[in-house]
Amino acid sequence: MHLNSANPLLIDTPFTEWQFDGLPSYRVDQIREWIFEKGILTFKDMTNLPGGLRQELGEKYDLTPMETAREQGSADTTRKFLWKLRDNQFIESVLIPATEGTKGVRASRLTLCVSTQVGCALGCKFCASGLDGLKRNLTTGEIVGQVILARNKAGKRIDNLVFMGMGEPLANLPALIPALDIILDAKGLGIGARHITLSTSGLVPKILELAKYPAQVRLAISLHGGDDQTREKIMPINKRYPMNELLEACEKFIEARKKMITLEYILIKGVNDDLNQATLLAKHARRLNAKVNIIPYNKVDGLDWERPEIGRIKAFQNQVEIEKAPRVTLRMEKGHDIDAACGQLRLRETQKPCLTTEEEN
Repeated sequence: MHLNSANPLLIDTPFTEWQFDGLPSYRVDQIREWIFEKGILTFKDMTNLPGGLRQELGEKYDLTPMETAREQGSADTTRKFLWKLRDNQFIESVLIPATEGTKGVRASRLTLCVSTQVGCALGCKFCASGLDGLKRNLTTGEIVGQVILARNKAGKRIDNLVFMGMGEPLANLPALIPALDIILDAKGLGIGARHITLSTSGLVPKILELAKYPAQVRLAISLHGGDDQTREKIMPINKRYPMNELLEACEKFIEARKKMITLEYILIKGVNDDLNQATLLAKHARRLNAKVNIIPYNKVDGLDWERPEIGRIKAFQNQVEIEKAPRVTLRMEKGHDIDAACGQLRLRETQKPCLTTEEEN
């Protein structure tokens, strides 16, 4: 696949706004169908278009936002993609099948974890995505392109999207909102709002902004601490938007949307895994009538954090349930053998030249 970065990326523009001089509307519909319904990202393969038109469009526009730099499969069938963008930056997506036998979940269901930025500016202490800071926001086409290309790789429909990959989704709303419009549209990717979850580290003004978005997408809060002191050790954003301010914003979001939100809690050994934190987490969940996802930490190269022992994990979960959190899920992360924590694969790829230089010296 050849990436042409000189031409504008057509899918950066919502298809409802495409302007092709003198092109009949049915031709525009054919182009849209090839891209979003069939996953074709080269004009030359759009066989029901005249050859001259295909050549003309190919000279004016690029359709390919990225190419596969690396792909890793997992023993539990989780698949991770490292994408190389047109400016030679790297991002990641993770394709996650449903766990067989999960109550109320089709065994064939596929979820894609989507990135919204190259790197991240927020510096959460457990995360590989922000270890070298924020490089740039992704464009609308680069966000949508992950879904199209991952669907092509899977060979079947992707049912759910979680914007929990690299970056802070709510820090890139100008590109993300048009991407959501394309994803939600029946003539686009046709994925329903209740199958889309946006995760945020707690950008309070952006939570309130998202509450005004008409589609009923779901919200997950990366909480990871029961009080300000604990959360600040893990998430520097808590100094700007302390816990109570964040919880108040969540209450306003819930009031506006009439939807349950999810509190995500990555469990880190000796940092946020004591039973008092579990009690506080349950308290916040009761306040918001929120679901709780407990996620044992996924080891990241270069960071000293560790996953608690299984007994500690179960005790934490049990305490949250005893304290009557509305709904509690323990999510054992898939993909340990493929660097599935956000940003690890990209970090290894971008550090290659540095490692080579050190070895040569």
